[in-house]
Amino acid sequence: MNQPALSKKDQLIVWLTTNKAATFFIRKVASKLDPIIFKATNGRWTTFGPPQMPMLTMTAIGKKSGEPRSVQVASVVHEGHYHVVASAMGQEKHPAWKANIEANPNVTVQVTGSRFEAVAERLTEDEKSAIWSKIKQAIPQINVYETRTDRSICVFRLRKVIPS
Repeated sequence: MNQPALSKKDQLIVWLTTNKAATFFIRKVASKLDPIIFKATNGRWTTFGPPQMPMLTMTAIGKKSGEPRSVQVASVVHEGHYHVVASAMGQEKHPAWKANIEANPNVTVQVTGSRFEAVAERLTEDEKSAIWSKIKQAIPQINVYETRTDRSICVFRLRKVIPS
C-alpha cells in the first residue's frame, strides 16, 4: 500500500532519527535517558525536546534480572489501545524489551498526563496487517527500519488493566 508523501518536517525528523550517528546516539544515550526525562516531565520532554510523535514509557520486569526495565517507545492508539512496535531501529535482533514482555506481559505505561497498568499482547500477523499502514503513517521511521532487517517486526497491544 502506498504511503502518503511525508512533509518536509517529517522528512527531516526521519533523517535526523535514522542516520548512523543519530541511531548510535539514540541506542547508547537517549534510550537510557528518555524514560527518566519522560517520567520526570510527565511525558512532555525527551532528550530531543518535546516528542514529535506519540510516545510512551513502558516499564516491564526484566526476563533475566527480575528488575524493572523502562523503555521509551513511539506508540499508536488503535481501537482504544496503545500499540508499540518492536523495531529495534531495524536491527537484526529484536529489542530486549520484547523478551521481557513476552516473559511477563504485565507492564506499567506512562503517557503524557497518565500512568496505568497494562497487559502486553503480541498481535497476530492478521492483526498487525490491519494496523501496519497506520503505524507507518504515525511513525515514519518504520519505513527505514523495515529496509534494515529481514525479521518480522512485532507489534504489541497494551491492554489497560481496569482495577476491580
